[in-house]
Amino acid sequence: MKEKILDVKDLHVTFTTFGGTVKAVRGVNLQLNKGETVAIVGESGCGKSVTANAIMRLIPNPPGKISNGTIRFKDQDITTLSEKEMRAIRGVDISMIFQDPMTALNPTLTIGNQLMEGVMQHQNIQRKEAKEKAIEMMNLVGIPNPEERLKQYPHQFSGGMRQRIVIAIALICGPDLLIADEPTTALDVTIQAQILELFGRIQEQTGVSIILITHDLGVVAKIADRICVMYAGKIIESGNKREIFYNGQHPYTKGLLNSVPRLDGTKKLEAIEGTPPDLFSPPQGCPFTARCPFAMEVCGNVYPKQTELSQSHGVNCWLQDERAKKLMAT
Repeated sequence: MKEKILDVKDLHVTFTTFGGTVKAVRGVNLQLNKGETVAIVGESGCGKSVTANAIMRLIPNPPGKISNGTIRFKDQDITTLSEKEMRAIRGVDISMIFQDPMTALNPTLTIGNQLMEGVMQHQNIQRKEAKEKAIEMMNLVGIPNPEERLKQYPHQFSGGMRQRIVIAIALICGPDLLIADEPTTALDVTIQAQILELFGRIQEQTGVSIILITHDLGVVAKIADRICVMYAGKIIESGNKREIFYNGQHPYTKGLLNSVPRLDGTKKLEAIEGTPPDLFSPPQGCPFTARCPFAMEVCGNVYPKQTELSQSHGVNCWLQDERAKKLMAT
């Protein structure tokens, strides 16, 4: 049996604003095993990054807060830890790669200083040893001439190289969990492929568990073991890679798959009509009801329970309810 490293149960995150309370994450359940890659996919604004920041305990309070749920990392509920205790975990046990590498890096400090800062603080080692670790990490992420490039500044690196530096900073203390928030969004497709290949190689060498956050299903096809489809603050379908790509059952999942272009050009891209719901006042039922071509009356009134399609594949959709299937059969 695989060792579970992360277990998120019934996670709710809210933000209090002048306009009201935004219910950004609404009952997310997520499990991650050691050495596994789980991808969270969905449109912008569906709660992916908020979920990641909640796991890192980086939700600014005020205006945000974890209003309900537990986040168990290595059998410890980290929602109960103080900020001082969390600082000892961040960067050491759990690391995060933020969306934009240019804003994640300090333009006034050399790459060497930024790489060495974390490992010197957390592992209490001298600068010489920290420099050796920094060179080792730069070699791991594929940056040539690391000794020279340690002296350079972020603006002297290309976008792809900056992304590699951010990955090296996240990995230098040897974390057990790496959260990658949109790590390939600002990169061209060639560099995207290189970064994804790098993730696979790093995981093979270090055994790190990865949560990959993206809005692009095509990005996760190569490296994800499991995929969680998120919409309006909820995970509406989850399964292994093959189940989601070849047997996705939620209409939203199918919509995302239909928006992925094919190289042979045989498939017409289809847009998902409409817009996501207002999370100041989210709907009682399925949040996709207003955009779903198969919506029934019950969809807008009651949120569907999860239907287990297999041991690893679950979906929250009334179309998978046995009563709906009988109705459609007649």
